[in-house]
Amino acid sequence: MSAWHSMLRAHASVVRRLESELTTEHGLSLPAYEVLAHLSARPDRSLRMTELSEAALLSPSGVTRLVDKLQREGLVCRRRCAADARVIYCELTDTGLARLVAAYPTHLRGVRQHMVDKLDRDDLAGVAASMGKLAEATACTDAEVAAEAS
Repeated sequence: MSAWHSMLRAHASVVRRLESELTTEHGLSLPAYEVLAHLSARPDRSLRMTELSEAALLSPSGVTRLVDKLQREGLVCRRRCAADARVIYCELTDTGLARLVAAYPTHLRGVRQHMVDKLDRDDLAGVAASMGKLAEATACTDAEVAAEAS
């Protein structure tokens, strides 16, 4: 339980600080920054809403609400798939990319200041290895989560 509580406290502390810095300096929540970052990493700067939900670690309804907000701000737009009208893509706009580029140094500085600089190289390697192993071992799809909840 000590490892669990330490992980929860560390995660909450770092996330709170990153959130505060991004909101104060750029008017972006941490989840909004993550959505913009995931979209920017794609060659066409777009993802299906379902893929974006998984990538950003948000529920489908959570990503919908966030994309609604980002769309009102002109940072993303939605478009239907030409081949399948049921599929909706979220696409990063030029305005959204500019906002992400402006926020990137703040995010990077925060990650360094609140996590990376607090740990030595061996600690970071251990965190990456253990959290990677845990993420892989517990990874599941939304369908599996829904089936488990039933």
